[in-house]
Amino acid sequence: MSTVESGRLTSLTRLFSATAAIELGAGLTLLAVPALAIRVIFGSAVDVFPAAGIARVTGTALISLGAACWWARNDGRSAASRALLGGILIYNVAVVGLCFIGVLGALGPLQWAAIVVHGAMAIWCVRVGADQRR
Repeated sequence: MSTVESGRLTSLTRLFSATAAIELGAGLTLLAVPALAIRVIFGSAVDVFPAAGIARVTGTALISLGAACWWARNDGRSAASRALLGGILIYNVAVVGLCFIGVLGALGPLQWAAIVVHGAMAIWCVRVGADQRR
């Protein structure tokens, strides 16, 4: 069943499209300019060379997540779509938790932005999931 009904986008379509845009952007940034991204997130105290490889792997994973969301955006209520929604929820909750425990450095403006964005995305996932169960 398509989530595009009578030309109107459903909440699942909007959620998957937004997630695709956010994660593709973050992934491409980590893949293209890992040293810059590492310095912005963690500061200059990090040894950039080994972290750049990890950043590129992370970027590739985020691109994969974004692509999966983009391709599933009109998938409706399928089991695969529900599973992807659950995976996105876990990811967003984990990022918020990692920010709060300090894994991404001291809570500065960038970390607070990540908490707000990923927290909002997690809430959106829960709301769409509740709608899907109806």
